Amino acid sequence: MNDVATAKSPQRTVGAGSGAGRMRGAVRSVGRALHLPVTGTARSIRRATHAHGAGESGLGKLIELHAVNGAGDVMITVALASTVFFSVPTDEARGRVALYLAITMAPFTVLAPVIGPLLDRLPHGRRAAMAGAMLARALLALIISGAVAGGSLELYPAALGVLVASKAYGVVRSAVVPRLLPPGISLVKANSRVTLAGLLATGVAAPVGAGLHAIGDPWPLYGAFVIFAAGTFLSFTLPAKVDSAKGEDVALLAADEEHLHGPLRKGTKRPGLRTVGPAVTHALGANAALRCLSGFLIFFLAFLLREHPLTGESAAVSLGIVGVSAGAGNALGTAVGAWLRSRTPEIIIVTAVAVVLGTAIVAALFFGALLVAVLAAVAGFGQALAKLCLDALIQRDVPEQVRTSAFARSETLLQMAWVFGGAVGIVMPLNGTLGLVVAAAIVAAGWLATLRGLLGSARHGPRTRPRVA
Repeated sequence: MNDVATAKSPQRTVGAGSGAGRMRGAVRSVGRALHLPVTGTARSIRRATHAHGAGESGLGKLIELHAVNGAGDVMITVALASTVFFSVPTDEARGRVALYLAITMAPFTVLAPVIGPLLDRLPHGRRAAMAGAMLARALLALIISGAVAGGSLELYPAALGVLVASKAYGVVRSAVVPRLLPPGISLVKANSRVTLAGLLATGVAAPVGAGLHAIGDPWPLYGAFVIFAAGTFLSFTLPAKVDSAKGEDVALLAADEEHLHGPLRKGTKRPGLRTVGPAVTHALGANAALRCLSGFLIFFLAFLLREHPLTGESAAVSLGIVGVSAGAGNALGTAVGAWLRSRTPEIIIVTAVAVVLGTAIVAALFFGALLVAVLAAVAGFGQALAKLCLDALIQRDVPEQVRTSAFARSETLLQMAWVFGGAVGIVMPLNGTLGLVVAAAIVAAGWLATLRGLLGSARHGPRTRPRVA
């Protein structure tokens, strides 16, 4: 009997062990099943951002960092929009936004021209500058969260700090991209990949921010703090060559020495201080008109659609439709610009601005819900495509040693154009036809001022010898 019992006990032990093993295997399988969507998505994103040599050059890390930047910015935008715009009646909201513009945008207009030249003087600290811009916005998000909860006036200077830090990051990012180009990828394609990553991240983060806002007003700001804190650390993962300024010098945003103004006109000649050429300056003017239109439409349509929503829709849904249309147009323009193989970016810019102008005129004459959404989409498309063509012209016409400076300074000028357009949009009467007539006039002024110069540059081709100021 004992022998039989002894013989059976190992079988029971083995059976129990195999049962526990099956249980552990089942737990591991469930864990893998739950973990797979996260790790699989992360691996897919990493493969996309690091494709075509971007992983080896470091461009992939910049793409991911820019996605983090876009997600954090939209979180703060959601929080500020709900506080300054949606929480009060329309007339009071216009006053609040006007105050917001006066306290934040006006000082920024003064500071913006300083950002590019200041960063020109700090070429060896670009990673630290990007990390600083991320960390500043993380801390300011916490300050704004307290101001939102208590209704404190700290909201406005903190928002100004966020704006300045965001634009400083944008200027540095424009200067960094040329340093991280993989072999065989043009600057236009690299910039389009970075921009598209930011747009996609914004599209993903916006509904998340709205969900956090449903929990409480400060929650999108807490989310922004986490995102920007992560961005602070990611900034230092960029390659060390980002901080190298070897062979770089300063570019002047003028066609040639005859178009210089101020003390530089009669100053001492400097071998490295080069102008960027007529094609770039005219392309920059056309882009400034489109960026001005973007700022105008954002503020004007925000109030117009709140007071007069699209047919059958609420104000929030109307704004969402226009916002999605603009984002889709921007993404499409970025994608088209990345794959376009044209050798005449001047013609593309002229055509893009003409299409935007024609759409604005039609929308003004036959004002309606559909045409407002179409105008937002076409404006986003034209802005993205024209900006990539400007990048192509800078790469083509501007010497390598001043190319980084040209990108930084041109981006600063475009940001100032956006601020100006926003200021015009906030003071406009809430009349749809009148507003879109003004929008068309903004684009027409930029198009007519640059049309002849761009067509002339396209006829004569790239300049062969950059002039020295």
